Amino acid sequence: MKIVAKKKLWKYLFWLGPFLITVGLTVGLVSEQWGLIPLVFLIAGIVISGLGIIWQSYQSNWWNRRSTQAGTNALVATLAVLAILGLINFLGTRYHLRADLTEAQLFTLAPQSRELVRVLPQPVKLWVFDINQNPQDRELLENYQRQSSKFKYEYIDPQARPGLAEKFGVKDYGEVYLESGDKRQLVQTINENERLSEIRLTSRLQQLTNSTTAKVYLLQGHGERQLSPGKDAISQAVQGLGDKNFTTSPLNLGETSKVPQDAAVVIVAGPKRGLFEGEVKALQEYLNRGGNLLLMIDPNTDPKLNSLLQEWGVRLDNRLAVDVSGESVIGLGPATPLVTEYGQHPITKDFGNGNSFYPIARPLEITSVPGVQATPLLRTKPYPNSWAESDLQSEKLEFNADKDLKGPLTLGVALTRKQTPKSASTLQAAPTPSPLPSPSTQSKTSPTPSPSPKTPQALPLPSPTTQSKVSPTASPSPKTSQALPLPSPTTQSKASPTPPASPAASSQTATESRLVVLGNSDFATDGLFQQQLNGDVFLNSVTWLSQQDQQPLSIRPKEPKNRRITLTTTQGNLLILLSLLLLPLIGFAIAVIIWWKRR
Repeated sequence: MKIVAKKKLWKYLFWLGPFLITVGLTVGLVSEQWGLIPLVFLIAGIVISGLGIIWQSYQSNWWNRRSTQAGTNALVATLAVLAILGLINFLGTRYHLRADLTEAQLFTLAPQSRELVRVLPQPVKLWVFDINQNPQDRELLENYQRQSSKFKYEYIDPQARPGLAEKFGVKDYGEVYLESGDKRQLVQTINENERLSEIRLTSRLQQLTNSTTAKVYLLQGHGERQLSPGKDAISQAVQGLGDKNFTTSPLNLGETSKVPQDAAVVIVAGPKRGLFEGEVKALQEYLNRGGNLLLMIDPNTDPKLNSLLQEWGVRLDNRLAVDVSGESVIGLGPATPLVTEYGQHPITKDFGNGNSFYPIARPLEITSVPGVQATPLLRTKPYPNSWAESDLQSEKLEFNADKDLKGPLTLGVALTRKQTPKSASTLQAAPTPSPLPSPSTQSKTSPTPSPSPKTPQALPLPSPTTQSKVSPTASPSPKTSQALPLPSPTTQSKASPTPPASPAASSQTATESRLVVLGNSDFATDGLFQQQLNGDVFLNSVTWLSQQDQQPLSIRPKEPKNRRITLTTTQGNLLILLSLLLLPLIGFAIAVIIWWKRR
């Protein structure tokens, strides 16, 4: 009787466990608070249920049964499979492994987009005011969201939430807006014919998150490329600068004496006539105070910039760059060099072996200058694929060892030069020369022109650092020494302790001037700007020159390529006959032949 009583007692205690578990779950679900009380009921119920199962199995010798062992093995195997599947799904959710096999990488974000989203300074949300959720658009937005948790998106029905639509000023279905803090910006309006564009989304995202606006001036008045749409214009390049949050304005140095103080970059795009001496000096002064200049000089032109380029160790070669490698591969003429080799520089760091081409380009000759760091950007293929042709009148381009230059040729170069403020003692002594001035002081402040072109070469030259800081009139070239004028008030202000009124010059730390020289401007004209990497070369050059390190430098997002096949009526009918009649007949004939042989 005692044994039976003990068995009944354990049986009742066993049912107490599920009862306590039920009480704990009920308390937690009803109160919506999983505090101490529901946890105590749950833990007590689980412990009692476990002890009851162990006691029952011990009394009935349950673990030694063959069926129990087989069932346990099956249960363990099932749990192991579920654990493995759960782990695989967890890893698949946390770590993405995607392979995009499309030619234009349609399902992969461009490096610029990935870099921009990963370093978002604050949360950004994209609102799509549309009732239809296009799978292609959702895939693009999911790619953005995978890069950072700060990027979110949401589809909104304007009719269901009119207050939110009124807040953004929505006028029609399909409008897409970006919002970050109190800033809002329209991205585009999507419809059945125009899907969400990565180019526009990345550009607007960059504008929204970038608080600074750099001013870019484009020199005019010497036959430079037209800024508005037209033949051989660079309107697409100007639009690209606007998309990257640059403000562009034309600049005529014939009307103003110097480059404006707010100029982040000055662009000289394909001048056909030479600049006045005062205009060249204005550009030199701009560089000397920490400015940034982009020169795109075509062959058969003389912009009169040799004195400026000489200070940086760059010489424009008058020969024509010839490249026969692209003629047989992609149909480019020999006068259109195809470049696939780029320098190790922020402008071209993500180009790899991509293509860019430069119709009618001139090579550049780079020499070492103290204080100037030069990095070649664009290099043609080695000889015999490319060379510099001197005979521009010949109809047949052939290499002449006596006159021509073997490749590889440099078509573009990026240069930097440190601008160190002068010491107060040197600057105070400059305006009033002493009876026995030092050679360096005499070269900067002497009011008497040099008596002969060779005189500056006989004098001790200033140090490289000092020479890079003074104006171009201190160059030892004969032409410059003959034209050395009397020190005007403007010249004296450069030698005085008060620097020019610009943020770069007013600081006591060293500033940096940047210069990019390209032997071609056709690559940035409308139509060619969007081909291959041409636009990237231009936009990345301006971005690097603007010295805005927060802007990512990489390949811009690419639009999907049109691969549609246009068939005539005859070709369409032939395709229908082949697919619906001929191919099935061939398959039926093969089946009959195999059946006949197996009889």
